[in-house]
Amino acid sequence: MSDFGKNWKPSRTEAASLQLAGRVNELRSALQIQDPGLVAERSGSSYLVLGPGRGELHIPFWGRVCKLCWPQLTGCSSRDEPLPVFQLAMLLYYLVTADGTPLTGKWASFAELPDGRTYNAAFQGYSGNEIVRAFGLDLDGFKAACKKEKAKPIEMGSASFIFQALPHVPLMLTYWLGDEDFPSSCKVLFDESVSHYLPIEACAILGSMLTRKIIRLR
Repeated sequence: MSDFGKNWKPSRTEAASLQLAGRVNELRSALQIQDPGLVAERSGSSYLVLGPGRGELHIPFWGRVCKLCWPQLTGCSSRDEPLPVFQLAMLLYYLVTADGTPLTGKWASFAELPDGRTYNAAFQGYSGNEIVRAFGLDLDGFKAACKKEKAKPIEMGSASFIFQALPHVPLMLTYWLGDEDFPSSCKVLFDESVSHYLPIEACAILGSMLTRKIIRLR
């Protein structure tokens, strides 16, 4: 799986990412008054104590472990490279929002999430619709791209795969193969508990990120 963050630049459809990045200091302040062990427990991360009042939070993100130093909350990748500010903001948002709610195992469309309906048409345009434009009737190509990301196949639609973005944030891509008369369709789905871990803007960005990863592997 590719190391997200390296050479990544936000597209116009990810303009909200710039707003997230602008809130890094605010998010740090909200976390620094909390118990790091409890933050790790609620988010499914791990906390390594390095000394009195200091340590590291280890957080898997798209299959790569990121490290955040406590209490400074600066971040680096598993290769000790500094995290791009956008990626750091995503992780901080996740840690601030995470409350430990169990996953439901029930999948919801973006429109079914809190505040998602207003932005659903735009989200579908730069997520599922983009994947259909890339793969069309090539279901085998879609499956091959998902398998390259080590996604878990599941029986739903013509083909479905589960991707683990963050410890408590799985995403599902479901593809319905069309024919000469009916076009193919695809949706990004979320566990119904996702609002306990990320705001709607961050969910939209994760969906866009997943879309770009899959199309890149076409």
